[in-house]
Amino acid sequence: MEPGGVTADGEAVDLHGRAPLDGIPAQPGPPALETVRATGPRRLRPWRLLPTPTGTPFTYTYACVLLGTSLFMEFADPDTVAAALRASSTDVTHLAQSPVLVLLASALWIAGGITSPFVIAFVVVLTALERRIGGLRTAVVFLLGHVVATLATEVPVGLSVAVGHLPDSSLHRLDYGISFGVAASIGALAGLLTPWLRWLVLAGFGAMLLQDLIAFTDPMTSWGHLLALAIGVATWPLVRRWRTRTARRTALARDARTPRRSATAA
Repeated sequence: MEPGGVTADGEAVDLHGRAPLDGIPAQPGPPALETVRATGPRRLRPWRLLPTPTGTPFTYTYACVLLGTSLFMEFADPDTVAAALRASSTDVTHLAQSPVLVLLASALWIAGGITSPFVIAFVVVLTALERRIGGLRTAVVFLLGHVVATLATEVPVGLSVAVGHLPDSSLHRLDYGISFGVAASIGALAGLLTPWLRWLVLAGFGAMLLQDLIAFTDPMTSWGHLLALAIGVATWPLVRRWRTRTARRTALARDARTPRRSATAA
């Protein structure tokens, strides 16, 4: 008889082949069903790709705000929309006057509206990142890419205008959107994926950004996307530590709830 089964008389035994003794509680027995399930293959749960108010509050709230501003862009008076976008633009003039305000305001809009491909990337990537490192840390990664890539692309414009290489109209270039933050989040999330999926994501997204750069339709924004992706990759050591801490905290919280559940069941 193999350890962990039943005897010829149908008596249960533990993994070492010992039969339980009558009248003695808490004896070793076969592994619990939950343990067996935990070691089995993980089931796909596609609904976890979407944000929820309790599971991913930062991404969920942010997505609702972006939905509201996108609907405003679609249905509000065009002149009102244009004025709101100009006021939120991170051009050189606005950055010099009120940098913090426009850096935050510019991230409340989606360039291209609700049909932009960055919408799907925002929902899927930020949801996955927040589930791994938490909402506050996901916001830090997003804002880091958004702020640094914006400054890195706009400051050279101001310097070029100052030395006469660009016209003064470049100081009022309309610039807004979430794409820099999303690109940084993609780079950060790639560091938490399995190796084959990590390089697949980086190669696919990087190729798309390089194609945009070669097309030369908006080279400054294209360079900003590549820079934001590099910023996300640079956060790998940090986000990996955050993931470990988040997983440890989740495990401790789950263990703390388990006795109460057992007592309630008893």
